[in-house]
Amino acid sequence: EVQLVESGGGLVQAGGSLKVSCALFGFSLDVYAVAWFRQGPGKEREGVSCISISDGKTYYTDSVKGRFTISSDSAKNTVYLQMNSVKPEDTGVYTCAVDGRPYPADENTWKFEFWYEYWGQGTQVTVSS
Repeated sequence: EVQLVESGGGLVQAGGSLKVSCALFGFSLDVYAVAWFRQGPGKEREGVSCISISDGKTYYTDSVKGRFTISSDSAKNTVYLQMNSVKPEDTGVYTCAVDGRPYPADENTWKFEFWYEYWGQGTQVTVSS
């Protein structure tokens, strides 16, 4: 059974750091890209960051560049999102997703939910001011 399990969410003060994890289970085919999406209160879900597993390229939405870092550990089948200098506007449910395309993600399309075939259940991140 294919499954994505997020963990590491919680409450953090503005300016602090938090690291969320996405563990992948049951993937028998090569995973080419994994992304983090988030949905804040009253907002639409948005792409936060993506890592292209096959070539190591990373992508970030403008609002988190320089603050967030996405990484992967193939031995643990896990993708991480390190969040530093967090802001109240970073609050939301963070969900990881696996791109269903059999080729690496790219700068122009990684944000589109349409491409993501598998989704986790999400983990809540709350940033207090």
